[in-house]
Amino acid sequence: MRGNFIRRHIGANQSQTDAMLEELGLAQLNDLIDWVVPDDILSDESLKISATVSERAIGEHLKKIRGRNKVFTSLIGMGYYDTVMPEVIKRNVLENPGWYTAY
Repeated sequence: MRGNFIRRHIGANQSQTDAMLEELGLAQLNDLIDWVVPDDILSDESLKISATVSERAIGEHLKKIRGRNKVFTSLIGMGYYDTVMPEVIKRNVLENPGWYTAY
């Protein structure tokens, strides 16, 4: 599966990356990062990224996580009570076209 993404991905190749860096007057991509990313958010620590995982493996992992979800009964509308509406409100609000049309 991992190979499928690499085949579909359209990124800059090495010659395009080198041309971009030359145009910017930089030697390597790390110089570009140092130039673009502000110092207050740039970290010297290396990222602790695990080995690559295939799409299938991550999908199975996410299914396991999803399996821990709990399904609850929706109580929307459970507080409805049939009530008597006074005729004066019914006539002057609900049956008055001025409340629901511009005419």
